[in-house]
Amino acid sequence: MTSSGHAPARRSAGSSALFTDHYELTMLSAALRDGTADRPCVFEVFARRLPDGRRYGVVAGVDRVLDALANFRFDDAELEMLARDEVVDGETLEWLRRYRFSGDVDGYPEGELYFPGSPVLTVRGTFAEAVLLETLVLSILNHDSAIASAAARMVSAANGRRIIEMGSRRTHEESAVAAARAAHLAGFAGTSNLEAGRRYGIPTTGTSAHSFTLVHDSEHEAFAAQVAALGTGTTLLVDTYDISRGIDTAIEVAGTGLGAIRIDSGDVGVLARQAREQLDALGATGTRIVVSGDLDEHAIAALRAEPVDGYGVGTSLVTGSGAPTASMVYKLVEVDGRPVAKRSSHKESRGGHKEAFRRHKPTGTAIEEVVYPVDGPPPKQGEDDRPLRIPLVRDGEVVPDRPSLEDNRQRLRHALVSVPWEGLKLSHGEPAIPTVFPDSYGHG
Repeated sequence: MTSSGHAPARRSAGSSALFTDHYELTMLSAALRDGTADRPCVFEVFARRLPDGRRYGVVAGVDRVLDALANFRFDDAELEMLARDEVVDGETLEWLRRYRFSGDVDGYPEGELYFPGSPVLTVRGTFAEAVLLETLVLSILNHDSAIASAAARMVSAANGRRIIEMGSRRTHEESAVAAARAAHLAGFAGTSNLEAGRRYGIPTTGTSAHSFTLVHDSEHEAFAAQVAALGTGTTLLVDTYDISRGIDTAIEVAGTGLGAIRIDSGDVGVLARQAREQLDALGATGTRIVVSGDLDEHAIAALRAEPVDGYGVGTSLVTGSGAPTASMVYKLVEVDGRPVAKRSSHKESRGGHKEAFRRHKPTGTAIEEVVYPVDGPPPKQGEDDRPLRIPLVRDGEVVPDRPSLEDNRQRLRHALVSVPWEGLKLSHGEPAIPTVFPDSYGHG
C-alpha cells in the first residue's frame, strides 16, 4: 500500500510508534494474514564492519531505545493516520491498537565497546511484535553509537584535556540533544545544549559569540559587560578583531585572574603558542586557553604539544567525524528455535541466538571478542574474561535499576584502558581486537 498524501495528522504526545518505516507495517499486515505473525523469533543488531579508519565502536543509545520502547503505542492519533492513508487494513489496525511489546531484550550496555559481529542487541518475541521495532532501534543506535565512537576518539586525542560539545547549530534540534548525551557518555565534560542539560543532567556551559563583541562600540566595552555579568572567571573570545590586541584588552578589563580566553579561528596551534607567551608576559599565568573552530580528533591530536587547555567541538562531533552512522543492522537470526541467516553476497550473517564475552590477558589487555550460539556448549572462559551482555527487558518490562549515565561513562573509560595500544591510534588498520566464532559455528 502507498500513502494517499492527505494533510498531516496530529501526533499522540510522547508516542514513538510512527518513528518507523511504512514497510514494517505492511509486513505485519501480511504476516497477520498468513499466520506467521505469532512465530517466535530472535532479531539481532550488529555491525558487519566498522567505519573506515575506525578500530573500535562505542555502544550508545541503549537507554534511549528502552525509553522509546516504553512509548511505542498506537493511540488514536496514530491509528487515525494509518487508517486515513490506508497504510494497513482494519484487522491490522485493531491489532496495533492492542500492541504492547511482551518479549525480552538483551544487549551490550552503554559505554561498552563493540566490534564487527558483536551481538549489540537481541530482541526476542513474536515476529509481529519484534519486526515493528527495527527502524526505531536502528535509528537510535546507529546515530548515538556513531557520535559516541567519534567522541571517544576525540577524548583519547585530547589526552586528559577538557572538551565541550557545542554542535547544536549544525544538526537537527533533537539530534543535537542526543549527540550531546552520546558525547558526554564518551567523556566530554559538558555541552552548550540546555535541553541536554535538562533531560540528562549534563553540565552546560557557554559565554558569548562574536556578535556580542560586535554589538558593542568597542571590544573593551564588550569584555567589561561580560565580566560584569559573569565574573572574572569567565572565558573571553579574543579573535573578533586582532587576537594580540584582544588579549591585551581582556587582561586590562579582567585582570590577571581571568579564567580563560577562547580562539575560534586561524592556525590555532600557532596562535595558542603566541597567546600563552603573551598571557604569561602580562602576568596571567593561570589564564587558560580554549580553542574551537572545525576541530576533529586529528586536529586535536595535532594540538597535543601546544599550550591548549581545552577544546570546543561542534560540526565534526554531531556528524560522527565523517562516519554519521554506525552501519548497524537488525536481522532475523532465529525462527521457532531454528537458526536462519541471510546468505546474499556481501551481506552474510550468522544465524542463531548468540552470547558474547571478551578475552583478556592477566594484565587486563583485551585479546578477542568471542561470539557463540546460546544453544551450544559455551567456549571455555578464563578468570580474566568478561561477559558483555546484560538483560534489558523481560516480558515487555524494562529491567529496573539500570546503570546510570555516569556508570556508563566509567564503563567506557575502563574498556578503553583494556584496548591494545595499537588499537587506540587514529591511523587506518584492522579492528583493535578480532571477533572470533567457535569452529563449530557455521553460517546456517
